[in-house]
Amino acid sequence: MHDTGYITPGHRRSRTGVRAVTAVAVVLAIAAGGSYAAGLGPFARGDDGPDPAAMKQARAFLADWAAGRLPSAAGRTTRPDAAQDVLQSFTAGLDIEKPQLTAAEDEKAVEAEDGTLGVPFTARMPITGLGTWTYTSKLPLREQGDGTWKVDWRLAVVHPRLSDTEKFHLRREETEPPEVTDRDGRNLSGGDFPSLAPLLGRLGGSADGGPRGAVELVDRTTGEVERTEATFGREPDPATDGGPVRTTLDATWQAAAEKALAEAGGKNAALVALRIDNGEVLALANSPSSGFNRAASGTYAPGSTWKIVTSSALLLKDAVAPDDVVDCPKFLTVGKEWHNVETSEHPGATFRKDFTESCNTAFISLRGKLDDGELGEVARTYFGVGQEWHIGIPTYDGSVPAPKDETEKAASMIGQGRIQANPLIMASVTATAVSGRFHQPSVTAGNEDTTRTEPLPGKVVTQLRELMRATVTDGTAHVLADLPGEIGAKTGTAEVSEDQDNNGWLVAHRGNVAVAVVVEEGVTGGGSAGPVVHSLLSAVPDDPA
Repeated sequence: MHDTGYITPGHRRSRTGVRAVTAVAVVLAIAAGGSYAAGLGPFARGDDGPDPAAMKQARAFLADWAAGRLPSAAGRTTRPDAAQDVLQSFTAGLDIEKPQLTAAEDEKAVEAEDGTLGVPFTARMPITGLGTWTYTSKLPLREQGDGTWKVDWRLAVVHPRLSDTEKFHLRREETEPPEVTDRDGRNLSGGDFPSLAPLLGRLGGSADGGPRGAVELVDRTTGEVERTEATFGREPDPATDGGPVRTTLDATWQAAAEKALAEAGGKNAALVALRIDNGEVLALANSPSSGFNRAASGTYAPGSTWKIVTSSALLLKDAVAPDDVVDCPKFLTVGKEWHNVETSEHPGATFRKDFTESCNTAFISLRGKLDDGELGEVARTYFGVGQEWHIGIPTYDGSVPAPKDETEKAASMIGQGRIQANPLIMASVTATAVSGRFHQPSVTAGNEDTTRTEPLPGKVVTQLRELMRATVTDGTAHVLADLPGEIGAKTGTAEVSEDQDNNGWLVAHRGNVAVAVVVEEGVTGGGSAGPVVHSLLSAVPDDPA
């Protein structure tokens, strides 16, 4: 039998009403999904780990699912039609946007009694307007008769408790958004500032405690709630709630930021501007303005903007100096062939030139100067990346895992591979680089701060400021050169996949403000994110008091 029902929104009630959304999945008769060589498990190949082809397929499935390429993800399973139906029902029906799916390290894979290779993964499911539901599950990989691997499809692939007798539903409690003001008491409404509309209800201190809801596991037949998987929001506290919520945002900067994103040409984009001296967020904008908060919760490879952190790691240990010659060839082979944007080259270049022209091959050639985990340690210790941030709204706080091999280490030197960030993180990185000290970003006052960092040495700060200034006057951020002030910047171009254009990045600082912009499929940072930053800084010539 097949349960063909899909998740459908319930009717909307009054202010405290409940909207129910039920996540159902197609019930499947589980098939073996292909032959399996008797006695030859996934580890019985004379090596120390699982078959690399199996791990590659597992990560490809998760990447396709996360990117919304559901037909492709389903095609990697033993039951493509059923898998596509279930994946679509689960993610769309629970209002999940931009799933973040991360496979465990190879050594965590386990051979099961049924002959499959179990690959654990962590799922972070951002539910629109509520928060992120995080859980762990396991992908069963089965070897096929032709030696390839596929995900052995079953309902538990999506979530370990999804079955032919249990399904999920999303319960929402509708609440009025609080009155929110900027740093000077000016009202911030979703009508005037569209990017803020999805965030206003998430800010603490409202009379209703912000939006509330839950993901519940229910019996398919009776609809009875068997357990609550995740809860969002909090019950209002009459003793502390009430009155407008004052934020660190600046209405002038916010308006300029939303207008500036029009320069992205209709592409998905995000921007964050914050104060360098204390981390207070002045503007946070997304295009499109509705839905997912790319600016603070997105997970992107930061591309060459990450060279600020890489340079910090190298300069901290005197592994390189700005005037040292570090050749910049067209190509460099480390596991794969690496090249520069437009396959440029700069023979005999100094490290300063490598930074200002964003030379990938030069930075990759310096990978031996850093220990495998050193880049992540520098990011965490000096820039706070990967620590838990509390800024007043939900955020993704970055990840810099140690590379598994030389190819991944090469990628990490230029902000690729498994390094993940977003505009909030990269604006903070820029502020830290040019001031020497990390300040936990904030959108509201009084947030808990559990971060622990160390200040960058003054010499390193001076060098980073000089490198970023030269990138504007003589390098890839020349798009900002006509603006007044001592602006410093770094561009970035981040590869996404073979069938997508690169994301464009640009980070910049001027006076007491640091800015970061990402434009999805913007091709180059200077060409796509550059005009956005130029528009913002042109519209707001003065720093806030």
